[in-house]
Amino acid sequence: MNTLFSPITFRSLTLRNRIGVSPMCQYGSVDGFASDWHLVHLGSRAVGGAGLVIAEASAVEARGRISPDDLGIYKDEHIDALRRITKFIEEYGAVPGIQIAHAGRKGATANPWKLGSRHEKVDLSDQDGGWEIVGPSAIPFSETSRLPKSLTKEEIAEITQAFGQAALRSLKAGFKWLEIHAAHGYLLHSFYSPLSNKRTDEYGGSFQNRIRFLIEVTQEVRRHWPEHLPLAVRLSASDWVEDGWSLADSIALSKVLKTLGVDLIDCSSGFIRAGDRYEQGPGWQVALASAIKAEAGIATAAVGMISQAQLANEIILNGKADLVFLARELIRDPYWPFHAAKELGAVTAILPHKYNYAI
Repeated sequence: MNTLFSPITFRSLTLRNRIGVSPMCQYGSVDGFASDWHLVHLGSRAVGGAGLVIAEASAVEARGRISPDDLGIYKDEHIDALRRITKFIEEYGAVPGIQIAHAGRKGATANPWKLGSRHEKVDLSDQDGGWEIVGPSAIPFSETSRLPKSLTKEEIAEITQAFGQAALRSLKAGFKWLEIHAAHGYLLHSFYSPLSNKRTDEYGGSFQNRIRFLIEVTQEVRRHWPEHLPLAVRLSASDWVEDGWSLADSIALSKVLKTLGVDLIDCSSGFIRAGDRYEQGPGWQVALASAIKAEAGIATAAVGMISQAQLANEIILNGKADLVFLARELIRDPYWPFHAAKELGAVTAILPHKYNYAI
């Protein structure tokens, strides 16, 4: 019987439990470099007992950043600072992961913390540090957003190669878990969603054409990412909009991704365009993970307002997902895994021996 604190193995890796630290943008980098903040932010969650710690969306090229302050993995010089972090995470029992990403038409925005609101999206002009943004079609994210440049096929190929190089740098930096970010309205999601992709070439139109970019990226990443290490993909499993991307589409896509060497689907949803609203609540996206796991025959991670130990355990116990990824709750309490273990009467040997005197 699997529970929240059962170990689980993906390829050559075994996670000590089913708790993952979801990628969380920190907007604390200069030119893409990780800092001491990233060491403390990610390292403290490893110390707190999570089984998997995933670094925030890391851009595969400079124009793939959401803001100028995003983490990056688009040049070799980024590797050393990241290697220091992965070494620390592993030392304290967790698996270090990274999410590689391209913001696409949602790039070149102001750091939200500097605006005083994480919900506000403000595009930067070139004079204020912005840059040309790109997408499948010249359709802006919102009525006030910059107009993206529609990518040529040659540029699509260049970005595909950038994902492959980012995977190689991730390996050199010591990461053992790799996730491709193909959700939340960013570049890869904007290609497979019919709401943002109006192309008429082989990258637009039919389902097979719209998923082509993600398929090619996955194949390129797998060429650089070792067979013995797991690969995950984060999907927006539904746009929650009529005539948008659907759960049925995600199930079909997940079946294809499985054949390409993807081990887990990280099941998020939405955010393909501004103004859409969704009914949210504790575990509101779990049904997506459950359906993809059951119908595509692939491991899934459940996300979305999972903050209670009992809820997290029930998801695993009833086979709705294989992992649960937490974000905000682990900001509030980096030691949530330890406290959840005590609440559930599970193993408590999670904290490092340095803290044994206090428990």
